[in-house]
Amino acid sequence: MQQILIIGCGDIGKRVARLWIETGGNIFALIRKIEQANQLRDMHIDPVIGDLDYPDTLAKLPVKDTLIYYFAPPPDNGYDDPRLVNFINHLKNNDPPSKLVYISTTGVYGDYHGEWVTERSPVNPKNPRSKRRLAAEKILKTWQEHTAIPVVILRVAGIYGPGRLPIERINSGQPVLNEKVAPYSNRIHSDDLARICVAAARHILDGYHIYNVSDGHPTTMTDYFNHVAMHAGLKPPRILTMEEAAHEFSPMMLSFLKESKRVDNRKILQELGITLLYPDLETGLKHCQTDQ
Repeated sequence: MQQILIIGCGDIGKRVARLWIETGGNIFALIRKIEQANQLRDMHIDPVIGDLDYPDTLAKLPVKDTLIYYFAPPPDNGYDDPRLVNFINHLKNNDPPSKLVYISTTGVYGDYHGEWVTERSPVNPKNPRSKRRLAAEKILKTWQEHTAIPVVILRVAGIYGPGRLPIERINSGQPVLNEKVAPYSNRIHSDDLARICVAAARHILDGYHIYNVSDGHPTTMTDYFNHVAMHAGLKPPRILTMEEAAHEFSPMMLSFLKESKRVDNRKILQELGITLLYPDLETGLKHCQTDQ
């Protein structure tokens, strides 16, 4: 029976766990709050209490011969990931795992002015969030080179799916940028992301591998909000010029508008044998409830 440890067992972690449980996987998950334990047990996931910010609490994590999914985000500030450093140091002091799969972001590529990016494209993150993710990738590459334990980096585009639609933001009157000046954005359905996480673990036997994860059909954030509004029967969002957006949008939203790229997903299709359930936004939204 495959033993699996999920670090950061949120929505995607639970989806991945369900897929492995269907095939007989033995699942553990790191949690910080004991209140989360019963929900995980109900899902046949064994909770382990610990906190990545406090490495002394990680002692009970089962890592020997374990497939590890690391989905925990870095801290909200700085340019590195001390949580991942704490976890890697824990691994160094224990018998080795069998493999590690890490969720990163396509944000590490930075701005490509609307051009296509592949896994071979140079990285040049522009915002602190993406710089922290790239720092984590480098930590894992160094660790893999020293240990020879297989590592898979999944550079994931924007995630949407059940419970992950911007319904509240549309209802609250969140405006969008004029389509003519809106940058490209990319996305992946949460069910497809979970399936890719499982496929990555099953297919990769050695080495350090990077995969872009998107549905391969980029549009814009404006198009996304408009499609979600139409799907939910809501009034379309208000349209802003770039000048108006500079005054109304949050700094985080403005940072997204400064990057435009189209993410090539052929590698996951060809090397991991993935056939996407939801290869475009229209298909994916048909399987998303809007009562969230």
